Amino acid sequence: MKDCNCIFCKIANGEIPSATLYEDDSFRVILDLNPASRGHALVLPKEHYANLFEIPEDVLGKAMAVARKVGTRLFEGLHADGLNIVQNNGESAGQTVFHFHIHLIPRYADDSVKLGWKPGTLTDEDKAQILDLFG
Repeated sequence: MKDCNCIFCKIANGEIPSATLYEDDSFRVILDLNPASRGHALVLPKEHYANLFEIPEDVLGKAMAVARKVGTRLFEGLHADGLNIVQNNGESAGQTVFHFHIHLIPRYADDSVKLGWKPGTLTDEDKAQILDLFG
């Protein structure tokens, strides 16, 4: 299924030009137009899934295999010092385009990319409540 109003559907299916790094029957990987770092790329499925909670497990597995393949080439070819694989779900988590995608962000020793958080504390109450979810 495709969403005719989704810009990532249009890019993934070749309706809008992109700097394509990789393509197969199910995915297109493009350079991000607003990169966090040199080589920042996006893994886009050609079918529309709004987020992680909608994408079928088999497609998700293939997406991660594509991320590994392209991420390895970026990491090695650009002589990166690290690589972040980021996938956001929901506006509060930083998702701005509601088409499942994976960010591949090569990292360099002196880059200014910030992807951290302030570590908190796992309370006994939170731990018990969360463990109960998995029963």
